Amino acid sequence: MASRPEGVVAAAGVRRVFGGTTVLDGVDLRIEQGEVVALLGASGSGKSTLLRILAGLDGEASGEFTTSESKAVVFQEHRLLPWKRVADNVALGVRGRDAKERAATVLDEVGLADRGAAWPSELSGGQAQRVAFARALIREPDLLLLDEPFGALDALTRLRMQSLFGRLRSKHGFAALLVTHDVDEALLLSDRLLVLDEGRIAEEIKVDLGHPRAVDAPGFGDLRRHLLGLLHVPAGPEEL
Repeated sequence: MASRPEGVVAAAGVRRVFGGTTVLDGVDLRIEQGEVVALLGASGSGKSTLLRILAGLDGEASGEFTTSESKAVVFQEHRLLPWKRVADNVALGVRGRDAKERAATVLDEVGLADRGAAWPSELSGGQAQRVAFARALIREPDLLLLDEPFGALDALTRLRMQSLFGRLRSKHGFAALLVTHDVDEALLLSDRLLVLDEGRIAEEIKVDLGHPRAVDAPGFGDLRRHLLGLLHVPAGPEEL
């Protein structure tokens, strides 16, 4: 089901079974307006499955869940239509005579004001993902659902995109559910961390660090080590 909750996401007892395998086994989740929540877990733990359910892309789940009607999804792949120019990709599905002007505005916000007439094939990976964010922002969403949106980018481009996300969040005030495998990324961008394990939320951690954040900020290292322990990942070479 999907309707407007008091927050932007409210889920209780969400369950999803594929064949004989239970991937989600009673997930409870709530996201408030303007809050960024990072969802971590091992590969195959159900992170992307939960995001797709909340996005309305999986109708086979059971349980109760509601989301804001004003939401947009950004995937790891930019999913731009190669036969449409950048500005037309951004404005795809947007109604109104001002669609072109709105597309130009959000392209400027993501640093691509001069690329509206380009074809997707002419863009770098980072530029294509910026277009994907512009395509989400033009809808002025209350909620962004982000499925490893920076996972396919090189390290430097990823850092730039993380910084861009922080600026866009400050300007627009949207809430977000960020699925990621990157512990540093989760700590840099989120207000709260959730660890998904064996189909349930196994741990919830509030990130009480100021903005802007850096990996050398006081308390960052302690949170990082705690998260890596929960994910059964060695924190350093001495633990390998």
